[in-house]
Amino acid sequence: MITNVTSTSIEPTALGAISLGRWPDLAPPRAAPLRAALARVVMRRVARRAQLRVDLPDGSHLGPDEAPRLTVHSPDGFFTRLGRDGKIGFGEGFMSGDWDAPDPAAVIEPLARNIDTLVPRWLQWARGVYDARRPADEDNDLAGARRNIHRHYDLSNDLFALFLDETMTYSAALFDDPSHESLAVGQRRKIDRLLDEACVTRGSRVLEIGTGWGELAIRAARRGASVTTITLSEEQAALAIERAKAAGVAGLVDVRLCDYRDIDGKYDAIVSVEMIEAVGERWWPTYFEVLDRRLAANGRVGLQAIVMPHRRMLAARRSHTWIHKYIFPGGIIPSAEAIKDIVAHRTSLQITDALRFGSSYAETLRRWQERFVAATSAVDALGFDETFRRMWRFYLAYCEGGFRAGYLDVVQFTMRHAAASA
Repeated sequence: MITNVTSTSIEPTALGAISLGRWPDLAPPRAAPLRAALARVVMRRVARRAQLRVDLPDGSHLGPDEAPRLTVHSPDGFFTRLGRDGKIGFGEGFMSGDWDAPDPAAVIEPLARNIDTLVPRWLQWARGVYDARRPADEDNDLAGARRNIHRHYDLSNDLFALFLDETMTYSAALFDDPSHESLAVGQRRKIDRLLDEACVTRGSRVLEIGTGWGELAIRAARRGASVTTITLSEEQAALAIERAKAAGVAGLVDVRLCDYRDIDGKYDAIVSVEMIEAVGERWWPTYFEVLDRRLAANGRVGLQAIVMPHRRMLAARRSHTWIHKYIFPGGIIPSAEAIKDIVAHRTSLQITDALRFGSSYAETLRRWQERFVAATSAVDALGFDETFRRMWRFYLAYCEGGFRAGYLDVVQFTMRHAAASA
């Protein structure tokens, strides 16, 4: 069953052209000699401090000989983009082919690990120049949330199937022994642990916020639970319904095109996997208030969230980054401290358990990137161009490097009403 609870027309945008395999031309940037020269000075320091080798076309290089390698193909383009647009320019340089690397995640990892010391203090005042402000139309109000989700999750189910495993799960797996476990095994372990923490069993009324492609809802239904699962992605909803039917649990799974703010009823368990990153800081209190309001008296919440250090979150909260511009418009990764503070001061919920497994996410992303690169011909056959492929590879490597460095982590939180745990 699919219920269209809320709907809106979605206007085509430049980013929406991805779904047709096209991308705005990343032409060489207009010359900016002073900024390019400054970027060269900064990159020399970055290469030394991050232990990164930067090979230049004239045969020279920056940084130590034995270090992760970044090869610059177009110095003018690379340093001009970097000097003009900072981190966004760095990502666009990869997309356009100004630079490349045998292992982009190995380049990102030391940059993420040493991020606080890479730029000299006398230049940090320029952060406001390099870091563009977030567009107002990417706010996650009811209309904005639908637009933002559409731009990423409605690209193509076939595209995601090329690099996800058979469970079609687009979040961190949980590995015990990654050297001997498949991605699907790790994904099912992650889901089962969250369902166990939320005490999902036969007869449970379950609300899932963020359907994905339906694997969690199916596994909950196989336990005998009745599942209401909500999403704003039409592509995901359609495939989740097909998969629930194929699994023989369609009668227990109600897939709704619905915003979390529009859901009603009470549930014995509420589960949400890596959806809070798309909520937006302005809406975090509303999100947790919904969890509080919709959870039955003795119910439990199982929440999986990507997190970053609190001080880094505070520093980046207003910035418009490469990830926002090209991958997740309107998104922001919370800190564990921010989650705990909102839960404590805006709800009657209490966090009773928290499991961190960032290294498992790094391994998950490594496998996704490996599968995506191996599927180059299939990606092309779907109509996506080379710029898109490079963008997507950089995105996966960017995230993998962040988890490898410990700059990012992922946590499963368990919550219940404070009165129920007293």
